Amino acid sequence: MRIADADILILPGLGNSGAGHWQRRWAERFSTGRIVEQDDWDNPDIRDWTAAMVEAVEMAERPVVLIAHSLAVSALVHAAPRFPKGKVKGAFLVSPPDHEGKAVPREVQSFAGVPLDPLPFPSLLVVSNTDPMVSLERAAQMAAAWGSELHFAGDAGHINLQSGHGPWPEGLLMFTRLMQRI
Repeated sequence: MRIADADILILPGLGNSGAGHWQRRWAERFSTGRIVEQDDWDNPDIRDWTAAMVEAVEMAERPVVLIAHSLAVSALVHAAPRFPKGKVKGAFLVSPPDHEGKAVPREVQSFAGVPLDPLPFPSLLVVSNTDPMVSLERAAQMAAAWGSELHFAGDAGHINLQSGHGPWPEGLLMFTRLMQRI
């Protein structure tokens, strides 16, 4: 699938993806890309976040491909059963948090209990071996449960601005690979 043939919905995590973050850069680069805005980026509620995602998918005019980072991966997995059947063609999932881990902030507790059911669309899960939010073992369990292809990004932290991932060209290559699969 070509990027121009899909609505690319970009789903930032806790605190939003600020200026310079790879998600913002990609939203500006993709002619059919846009950020799905949340009412409260700093005190998230699972019901509000999933409702915004479901609404964005329902309103899309073309097939949808989702790009989620961090907490948005958890929200996407919670929302997936509510997406219109067949409308989402794929998902690029980056740095999912382990809600049973110690590093996940208290304000995201409503996102716990992330389903471990297969996603109804192809997905690629990208994780770092130095991400404080998830271990490689837990990420591998998530990928296996969701039916996601798993890619290890090496020493990349949480794959955000703080870990030096502004443009993240390697990620763009991985996303292109997912688009070729769908």
